[in-house]
Amino acid sequence: MRQATETTRRTTAERRRDTLERLGSERDVWVSTSHPDHGPHQVPLWFRWDGRAVWMCTGANSATARNALKEPRVRLALPDAYDVVLLQGVATCYPARDVPQDAADAFADRFGGWDPRTADAPYLYLCVTPRTVRAWRGEAELRGRVVMRDGAWLA
Repeated sequence: MRQATETTRRTTAERRRDTLERLGSERDVWVSTSHPDHGPHQVPLWFRWDGRAVWMCTGANSATARNALKEPRVRLALPDAYDVVLLQGVATCYPARDVPQDAADAFADRFGGWDPRTADAPYLYLCVTPRTVRAWRGEAELRGRVVMRDGAWLA
């Protein structure tokens, strides 16, 4: 786990910069979905940030896939309880046979050639374009933690 040692409160622009760097470099994201009868469901998945959206892939028959197909509003969290990054958006779901080729190729390249399109079991790609992003390090940064609102990065 990465622990920031600075005590200086970051500006919104600095938080945005740091968030984008983490989205481009980290591998795992916690995905939270919900089912109307069974409630919340949360799992870690590998992800790829394309500069605009988060791409993930999960088994087509998984609870995550079933939930996202019924209720596409999802929340994502990078795995660090001190350097928090939370994203909220709507998942667009693509069966492996229908995923845009450039997105699937980039996903496979990112993960050493693992390509869900060629797997025996069916997979579902989830693409989440964030509408809201919150980022903070410790209690000192709780105020002003929103760095994206309504899909637009704040200054």
